[in-house]
Amino acid sequence: MDIRKGLEELSIKTSQAVYRNLPAAVLIEKSLATGHGILASNGALVVKTGERTGRSPNDKFIAEEPAIEGRIAWGKVNVKCPPEQFDKLLHKAYRHLSEKDIYVFDGFAGADPQHRLAVRVITDTAWHCLFAQTLFIRPTRQELENFIPGFTVMGCGSLKADPKTDGTKSSAFVGVSFEKKINLVIGSMYGGEIKKSIFAIMNFLMPLQNVFPMHCSANLGMDGAPALFFGLSGTGKTTLSADPNRRLIGDDEHGWSDAGIFNFEGGCYAKVIKLSAEAEPQIFNAIRFGSLLENVVVDPDTRLIDYNSDAITENTRATYPVEHIPNCVIPGMGGHPKNVFFLTCDAFGVLPPIAQLTPEMASYHFLSGFTSKLAGTETGIDEPQPTFSTCFGAPFMPLHPTKYASMLADKLSKHQTNCWLVNTGWSGGPAGVGSRMKISITRALLTAALEGRLEKSKFTPDPVFNILVPEACEGVPAEVLTPRNTWKDPAAYDKKARELAAMFARNFEQYKDYASKEVADSGPKA
Repeated sequence: MDIRKGLEELSIKTSQAVYRNLPAAVLIEKSLATGHGILASNGALVVKTGERTGRSPNDKFIAEEPAIEGRIAWGKVNVKCPPEQFDKLLHKAYRHLSEKDIYVFDGFAGADPQHRLAVRVITDTAWHCLFAQTLFIRPTRQELENFIPGFTVMGCGSLKADPKTDGTKSSAFVGVSFEKKINLVIGSMYGGEIKKSIFAIMNFLMPLQNVFPMHCSANLGMDGAPALFFGLSGTGKTTLSADPNRRLIGDDEHGWSDAGIFNFEGGCYAKVIKLSAEAEPQIFNAIRFGSLLENVVVDPDTRLIDYNSDAITENTRATYPVEHIPNCVIPGMGGHPKNVFFLTCDAFGVLPPIAQLTPEMASYHFLSGFTSKLAGTETGIDEPQPTFSTCFGAPFMPLHPTKYASMLADKLSKHQTNCWLVNTGWSGGPAGVGSRMKISITRALLTAALEGRLEKSKFTPDPVFNILVPEACEGVPAEVLTPRNTWKDPAAYDKKARELAAMFARNFEQYKDYASKEVADSGPKA
């Protein structure tokens, strides 16, 4: 296929060079030659994303077009964009790219051939193309020869939008046209915008194929049974799914079809602040030549990486192909999971480290999606902020949350899957007073659940949150299982617990006309 012809079909005509699916080594060479990054001592390419070191949710839009009429859950997350404005910015992107060397990645989202999307990513920098090549599923030579894109992402990170002339909120614009099958990323060099744009598109398309799209990581036990880990950025999806005793399927985005689960991606995008070989050996060793490091501090002389530094941002990131994880599952597919974990980063420090959920509780907590946004994951977030993100991924869900919740309930019921709520946040007090839950404790609890030992424990309903708390787990101090016992001032715990319970109740008001009485009654008691 003539890539120039393909670009011309998008009205992109350029006299500059067009590079398609270059090897990682060549993309790294071109990045270094153009001054976009340096090589770290481990061989990874280190880049900086400029002023935007996280996603820009306030600059995300969907073109309001006849093709999607009545299907989008419009609101604070899914914001309307007039088609005329999208077209204006699209042509601005065309003009921008016509003056640049263009880097193209053609590949797929979706490891299951029955449910995959052919994705073309066009970028104005070599390292953004490497990002796409690392994160998405790389095609075979034959697939590349016959490639026809189903959706195109145009990454124009170095192009700035002008609020005065373009009608945007800022210099950034991340917008999708489902009619044109194009996603624009303008004014942000943060690689995560490219990745999450495709995820949002899959969340729109997959339910049409009776596939439940999920913001979760997944791994496979030695018994062949998958497990799913739902959660927003910073809750531990990547860390906890990279388990030396299990096989990694994927770290962030999956689909659940009638045949089982499958990864949307071909790589991982890990948060690496305070990364260490001791605590997270698989991730630490996966970051090597072919990987990207975003906004990580590196000594300019020794090229040694300082993973503990947040001098640029708390939201330091690494990408690497899933093959960099030993014993990963290729292709990224599995059967139906035995266990599903909802990961929440509780900045209040009042939720137990693990609790079992009935099907009704699972629906309640999936719709609630409680967690805390951590510093750096979004522009303007400087400290943990309690938040509710429905389906543990509200920023990426174009349809009404109850559509995804009903798909989850159906899957859990049909396949008799256990569901657990796991607090990877604070213990012994709120953020600033208590301490983050130790990874060793979380891993011990997860292992007990995955091996079927934890469900044999005696469970007691939490008096405030109503969830079922195990009384004991081998290798875990008993007092940790009951958060109130870890606080120096029990009365302060009671006050903070009631405060969070009231937040749950207020947030769930928006679903009271959709949820059954059984689901509504299974939530916390304020």
